[in-house]
Amino acid sequence: MAYPFISARAGGSLRAALIAAPLAGAAALAQAPAALAQDGSVLRIVPHADLSNIDPIWTTAYITRNHGYLVWDTLFALDEDLEVQPQMAEGHEVSDDGLVYTITLREGLTFHNGEPVTAEDAVASLERWARRDGMGQKLMSVAEGFEVVDDLTFTLTLAEPYGLVMESLGKISSNVPFIMPAELAATDPAEQVPEIIGSGPFRFVEEEWQPGNLVVYERFEDYVPRDEPASYAAGGKLANVDRVEWRYIADPATATQALLAGEVDLYEQPAVDLLPQLLDDPSITVETVDPLGTQGLMRFNFLYPPFDNKYIRQAALWAVQQPDYMFTIMGDEEYFEPFCGAFFMCGGPFETSVGSEPLETQDLDRARELLEEGGYDGTPVVILDPTDVPVAHGQALVTAQALRDIGMEVELRSMDWATMTSQRASREAPEDGGWNMFPTWWLAVDQLNPISNISVAASGDDAWFGWPEDERIEQLRDDFARETDPEAQMAIVEELQEYLYEFVPYIPTGQYYQPTAYRDNVSGVLEAPVPFFWNIEVD
Repeated sequence: MAYPFISARAGGSLRAALIAAPLAGAAALAQAPAALAQDGSVLRIVPHADLSNIDPIWTTAYITRNHGYLVWDTLFALDEDLEVQPQMAEGHEVSDDGLVYTITLREGLTFHNGEPVTAEDAVASLERWARRDGMGQKLMSVAEGFEVVDDLTFTLTLAEPYGLVMESLGKISSNVPFIMPAELAATDPAEQVPEIIGSGPFRFVEEEWQPGNLVVYERFEDYVPRDEPASYAAGGKLANVDRVEWRYIADPATATQALLAGEVDLYEQPAVDLLPQLLDDPSITVETVDPLGTQGLMRFNFLYPPFDNKYIRQAALWAVQQPDYMFTIMGDEEYFEPFCGAFFMCGGPFETSVGSEPLETQDLDRARELLEEGGYDGTPVVILDPTDVPVAHGQALVTAQALRDIGMEVELRSMDWATMTSQRASREAPEDGGWNMFPTWWLAVDQLNPISNISVAASGDDAWFGWPEDERIEQLRDDFARETDPEAQMAIVEELQEYLYEFVPYIPTGQYYQPTAYRDNVSGVLEAPVPFFWNIEVD
């Protein structure tokens, strides 16, 4: 399956009663505290969510990852051909036996506090990242460890050959192996770093941070970009504006009006049912800058009833159908695949439909039979519902209705996205402030294989939120990571996916393509899975 071309003039309508707030008008923006007046060029952005957590190793939340890319840099990075390129690294060498990787940093790199970036910083940062990230955990399971050679050089020694070393160190999305000062990287990854000292093209202006309203970044004058053209997360990260402002606006209608009025320059994720207003304005460009797509999903909590029982998870799978989700959150069929049953993305190298019949064929009677087989006793299902993010809110509402249709008790717990990304880390029982399900989404670059897709990981306490545990899943993921033959890898993926539809780590709600909108005073917006704010100029 090829990825579709997404027209910049595509329109559509959502089920507005489900996801659109009443039109408040751009005037509400003026009621928020204004940013301090600054000289120089300013890029004003409406982000997809509020920034409340600022450590991109502690959380996988995309808003924090986006913040991370402004503030920190990486040793390696993925380019538009999905090839890993050196970034902060000058390059690397691999020993003849494939067990020792020697990595050398570029000279002249500095942190935002003026201190030089050293191999010690890189090693400490990678060790912290690898304790938290799914790909990092798998990498370190076959590694003997890192060793600092000199100020600019370090090694990674493996206990056995491993085919995903560079793909791990160069991964583009959550968790990203950002390079921090060693003293910050010494922070327990289960806790957030106490301060932000970056290595990237912009500096986080903490004194102007207003959670729920404003985040400010200023150009870091001592950043040394690469000479190559920008390409995805690789190449020259040129900070062409003096200041980047994230202006959080919870109501999509208000955010749309702010863009139309010129009060902001770029709207990261406009609600699709409001796109006709933007498409009618010749001063606004609407385009899909991520050609690879996004997978929506509903995540289960495996620690508590009822979804600690696989039959009840299977019942939820038979109760839903992807078109309900996609028409609700995206509206127009041009923005989503008719059906995608691939846990590792349609259009990707490991696309397969094996085992996907329960998702493709809604059967409420079968769902009710599975509830009875699993002994469902009326335990309420607590679904976290981030009402300020349409693609998440819509998934929560569709799921709640589907579960009610098969006789389950459901409590929708409304909150904003920032609160949800904190609350999903809670291991408390649902009745004590915990949860049973939450909606989210992952970019294709996060889901393309069994190692990068941490939502299928089943390593218990070390797994992603929900904390599933299953030895067979982990063995198949290990087998995939150690296999180098593409045909053998595909056979492992098919066996794994068939089992995933029995185990049900989450419900894949569909594959879609999120548009972005920006005014004609903005140029240089990069095509990439992640919204990058370098390379952009503002007139």
